[in-house]
Amino acid sequence: MESIATANAPSPAGHYSQAIRHGNLAFVSGMLPVRPDMTFVTGSVEDQTRQALANVEAVLLAAGSSRDKVIKTTIYVSDISLWGRVNAVYAAFFGEHRPARAVVPIGDLHFGLLVEIEAVAAVA
Repeated sequence: MESIATANAPSPAGHYSQAIRHGNLAFVSGMLPVRPDMTFVTGSVEDQTRQALANVEAVLLAAGSSRDKVIKTTIYVSDISLWGRVNAVYAAFFGEHRPARAVVPIGDLHFGLLVEIEAVAAVA
């Protein structure tokens, strides 16, 4: 197992790694809409989703993977009524690639943010 870290995504604020690479898989921790300089994206849910996905992608690249190798995502959303808007950004990000996915409405997220995304991907 190898811990993955990149300055192109927010540093962990707790006892976890940005990702763990094990064999041919990378497990990306839940990424909030936080810029690498640790400032929050507090705009629309679309802006927040784009940042969370950008963080996922930065960690994937550091792990030797990419968005087109994502096998599964889990998306935590603070309010299921936001789902259509999150899904539109998600679909634009992945294009024709359609990873397996779970969507979990959970109520309040850390710091009042609206979305968190984790991923599992193949490593080339």
